[in-house]
Amino acid sequence: MRVFKFGGASVKDAAGVRNVAHVLREMGHDQTLVVVSAMGNTTNAMEELVGIYMAHPYGITGSLEGIRRYHMDVVIELFPDAQHPVYQKVAQLFLEIEDFFKRNKSPKYNFVYDQIVGYGELLSSTILSEYLNTQGLDNQWFDVRGLIKTDNHYRDAQVDWEQTASAVSAKLTKGPFYITQGFLGSDENHFTTTLGREGSDYTAAILAYCMDAESVTIWKDVPGVLNADPRYFENAELLHHISYREAIELAFYGASVIHPKTLQPLQGKLIPLHVKSFIDPHAPGTTVSEGEGITPMVPCFIVKKEQVLLKLFSRDFSFIVENSMSELFRLFHQYNIKVELIQNSAISFSVCVDNRFKRLEELLEVLEQKYKVTAVFDVSLYTVRHFDEPSILALQKDKEILLEQRGKETVQLVVA
Repeated sequence: MRVFKFGGASVKDAAGVRNVAHVLREMGHDQTLVVVSAMGNTTNAMEELVGIYMAHPYGITGSLEGIRRYHMDVVIELFPDAQHPVYQKVAQLFLEIEDFFKRNKSPKYNFVYDQIVGYGELLSSTILSEYLNTQGLDNQWFDVRGLIKTDNHYRDAQVDWEQTASAVSAKLTKGPFYITQGFLGSDENHFTTTLGREGSDYTAAILAYCMDAESVTIWKDVPGVLNADPRYFENAELLHHISYREAIELAFYGASVIHPKTLQPLQGKLIPLHVKSFIDPHAPGTTVSEGEGITPMVPCFIVKKEQVLLKLFSRDFSFIVENSMSELFRLFHQYNIKVELIQNSAISFSVCVDNRFKRLEELLEVLEQKYKVTAVFDVSLYTVRHFDEPSILALQKDKEILLEQRGKETVQLVVA
């Protein structure tokens, strides 16, 4: 059994959906499970919808209608017959969204987020499945929430591997061609949970692990894993092979092509991961598997934008040692602040953080009771793996370096 994952860029419009069908014809679809993300920028649109609802519960009509129109435009182009069952299925999903907003009593943003945002994947997988059926690519659609079981840590749920493996074994066989959703799971009360942004890659790895799949292929709009993001760096090179260890290192530092949690279950069963282009499906792409390092051996550049650099100074000039650091990390965890880089001296502590859960202001109020705190917003964190001096000098040129940290293989720079 193979697992294919198609991201939002691959199904952003009717032409993209048709191209997925083309890729499946070219590469084969027997004994294949396809995991699909939400179409285009639907996840962002759903997030905006949730934000509007939390601020003004009766002000969602325009945003929801925009999402509906976007999907219906795709449906109308793919299915000329207005009597096709897909019209009713898509309409039903939007009725479920409206019904949730009418009956919801929870004031918790993360809970509401998970119940709504995941409809992007339910819509895209439904449309894709129905279209493939019209093209002679007969498939079975299933709701992944019935398989991937998690805790109730909404927006970043942790997988219950024992329950998930049991459900996969009971409900999936290795013969058919399946279509399902990425990003989603469900908790013990059957509420929808999500696996974190870009979690569709992780979904593919979870299902591959539980099915003992022969491989996972992530289909992207790039030729494979590059040594740098071409949006920010010139002359990016294709990496032909990456070891599991190196790929995990790159993912940890923020390489955007592979989700950080995707690699560990694959490594556990030595399942190779291929990253290939849906534009040129026969091109070799990148393979992540057993082995050493990367091929070719070149510096790898990673950048994370919109970070925050915090500098903490002890108000009474006492040392910032184990007890203080333990308390700081407890607070980072409590307020859902992701730590990207730390550096400390006797009386100061610098940390670059990601404020994706928007709780930094709350944390700062607590920290300022004990520390003098300075915060520099909208900084960029650059990481260079397998660096050499020319690559570092080129990166530093014309930039204000706020913090630098070097190891044997890795350099990190915080830049204003």
